[in-house]
Amino acid sequence: MAKPNYSFAKRQRDLAKEQKKEEKLQRKKATAEDAAALNPDTEGEVATDETEAPKDQAPDV
Repeated sequence: MAKPNYSFAKRQRDLAKEQKKEEKLQRKKATAEDAAALNPDTEGEVATDETEAPKDQAPDV
């Protein structure tokens, strides 16, 4: 009877974990993109108002 190759089994488990992790990351990325498409105003954009002076500058007096 042949002895089991534990190294091969461990490598297969590690590859399966890595693949699941990648799939989960892709699902999260797709969900974030869908949310951004539905509500583009809340997608991490920094609202800039050209008429507003920067807060760190002193006003001209």
